Amino acid sequence: MNTLLAPYACDPGQSRGRRFAQAPAPTRTEYQRDRDRIVHSSAFRRLVYKTQVFLNHEGDLFRTRLTHSLEVAQLGRSIARSLGLNEDLVEAIALAHDVGHTPFGHAGQDALNGCMAAFGGFEHNLQSLRVVDHLEERYPEFDGLNLTFETREGILKHCPRPQAQLLELAEPGGVGRRFLDHQQPSLEAQLCNLADEIAYNAHDIDDGVRSGLLTPDQLHEVALYNQFQVQTLAEHPHLGSKDQGRRLLYESIRRMLSSQVYDVIAATQVALDAAQPANVQAVRSLPPLVQFGPVMREQSKALKAFLLQHLYRHPQVAHITGQAQVVVKDLFSAFICAPDELPQRYQNRIRLAHESRPDLDDDAQTRVARIVADYIAGMTDRFALREHERLTGQRLLS
Repeated sequence: MNTLLAPYACDPGQSRGRRFAQAPAPTRTEYQRDRDRIVHSSAFRRLVYKTQVFLNHEGDLFRTRLTHSLEVAQLGRSIARSLGLNEDLVEAIALAHDVGHTPFGHAGQDALNGCMAAFGGFEHNLQSLRVVDHLEERYPEFDGLNLTFETREGILKHCPRPQAQLLELAEPGGVGRRFLDHQQPSLEAQLCNLADEIAYNAHDIDDGVRSGLLTPDQLHEVALYNQFQVQTLAEHPHLGSKDQGRRLLYESIRRMLSSQVYDVIAATQVALDAAQPANVQAVRSLPPLVQFGPVMREQSKALKAFLLQHLYRHPQVAHITGQAQVVVKDLFSAFICAPDELPQRYQNRIRLAHESRPDLDDDAQTRVARIVADYIAGMTDRFALREHERLTGQRLLS
């Protein structure tokens, strides 16, 4: 056991292993190896051109799925270090948690889920697991990245029971089991979930103001943010001038982030001291332990409600969202009707689906639809727009 880790942290030397056995790396722990595989994957690189809130071409400085994932990893590592958790595992989960996300953010996910409604639906957490387990093609011995159980478990943040049952059939006692047993994942996985929330709340304020869709005056409504702006102005009155607005915003967000990080560390430590989990397995049988304190939890909820009302549902964002969903739906219909428009490797997968079910029964139709969904989900925003224009002759979101 690594003496720097708390007894309830995930020890790479005690990992539940990989789906395909491999000899240990000579210079890296198992979780460091996972992180490196994720960073070198095609799916991770594509995140640089996938929407967080604002489309990539709308501005060079808006967050993308890639920069968001990096921010989650940074916050997660900082908190993990203070709690004695495994930083490398937290980083691996954080970097991989969105690799299954569609182009155009949640708008793309909602559209693809609608297209897949008759075929089991679409959810980006499940797709992220699918990417690292099956869709990456880098190694001669297996599909996917062959990550450790602990990293894969952390990637699968949500899973409906029917999907968990399917995962359990394919991998008995694997990553789907905890959803059937109503257990928790590791503390490192719990931490990534909360770091994800902290990161997007903060950077969506920044991007919202940068876009002009949020105004500094509106932010006075948000207690979690406003208290730090007041504090900043009290200490640095010169930041109240119009030409210092950007610096004031940055400093207020920085303080808000720090406050949330310290709150999570303190509240989680209280929960750990009360529960006294002896090891990782004990953590799984307890309620979630990584958490905000009561006041911060309510303030965070209020911030999310504010962003939902004033940013995510802003008419300008809604207009872009509507067009993005048209792109995804059109692409799905086009590829279902004309699978020969897909790249050859996807056509080959469809051919195998037909050969295994020559009458194209429901199971085969589901497999074909899933192959099309895999292709669309892997697209970047700009590639999806180019493919849409090629197939339909329409230029949207340009």
